Amino acid sequence: MYLRHLKTRLRLKTSIDTVRFLSLQACAFRGHDESTESRNQGNFLEMIKLIASYNDEVAKVVLENASFNSKYTSPKIQKELLNILSSKVKNHIREEIGDSKFCIVVDEAHTATITLKNELCVVLSRHNLNVSNIRGQGYDGASNMRGEWNGLQALFLTDCPYAYYVHCFAHRLQLALVAASREVITIHQFFSKLTFIVNIVCSSSKRHDELQAAKLDEIAYLLEIDELEKGKGANQIGTLKRAGDTRWSSHFSSICRLINMYDATCLVLEKITVDGSTYSQRGDADNAYKSLTSFEFILILYLMREIMGITDVLCQALQQQSQDIVNVMRLVCSTKGLIQNLRENGWDKLLKNVTSFCEKHDIEVPNFGASYVARDIATSLSSDSIIEDFKSLKEHKGAL
Repeated sequence: MYLRHLKTRLRLKTSIDTVRFLSLQACAFRGHDESTESRNQGNFLEMIKLIASYNDEVAKVVLENASFNSKYTSPKIQKELLNILSSKVKNHIREEIGDSKFCIVVDEAHTATITLKNELCVVLSRHNLNVSNIRGQGYDGASNMRGEWNGLQALFLTDCPYAYYVHCFAHRLQLALVAASREVITIHQFFSKLTFIVNIVCSSSKRHDELQAAKLDEIAYLLEIDELEKGKGANQIGTLKRAGDTRWSSHFSSICRLINMYDATCLVLEKITVDGSTYSQRGDADNAYKSLTSFEFILILYLMREIMGITDVLCQALQQQSQDIVNVMRLVCSTKGLIQNLRENGWDKLLKNVTSFCEKHDIEVPNFGASYVARDIATSLSSDSIIEDFKSLKEHKGAL
């Protein structure tokens, strides 16, 4: 009986250590296929296999060597162990806070404001934390969070006037970039088209699988002709990403993903145009494909990658907990300098990259030496101009 108890304890300890490691590294526990025939059963089971390969005592008591009802590897057991560990972390944080003042931080919440505020109060009361001791609030840029009258920060200020609101710098930068982009019509239209393309290609699991299969074939071909370098972690199959107004760096990630998955995206759109089940699917895919293969779209795609590539460095720096306000101001100044340098000296390099990309994908490049006549919408639609055009037309007809 004692020996059996030791084996059970060792088996449980192995599962606990695995949960601790994976949660610390923010890794997913489960895999897509956890069957015994699978080559990759997921991080949790694979980690136990790794531990067992280095310890014969562990190998004798885990996985297939354990009894059916006490393997300690089921999803339910994993969640219970994770909840226990999270409770211990929360209790440790509560002990550190004691009777001191504290701050609350909420990120990416779409719940109704009143409901969210009530839920936060329930969590605080569960840990014996008094709302009156709140001295700081940090949220993203969503209106239900930062609203002056009905936002979460305003609701907490009614209970505690000392709960000073500090906006997340990275989210504020993201909102500034989004607001600035919307002021330029062509940039606003570009991101609308980008979202439209991503929604079409990733609207179903079937299309998502087709996208990844197309990318896999592309990588295999490029490796075969030595166009890609081999190496650990290289040539990963990704997917497209939607841009969110309040998610920092999301626009930059969406742009980079599309450039990386460009050929695969074009193939999927072409397939939907031909094989779409409804006329709306075929029409939307054809419209998205035309936008994706236009010179204007590629030019703005690369331009925004350059600009947001610079601002993304600042976004990453703002996420560091050790960051201080003095260094942040220096980073802002250096970021502005890099953007100004891109504006003054970056055109030739940008145009070269765009032209090279277009030639590679058979996209027509316009003649930049040709004359350009700007269309003034306000002038062309004014009543006086319409009357003059009408008179000229009548005189022309009379002459005929």
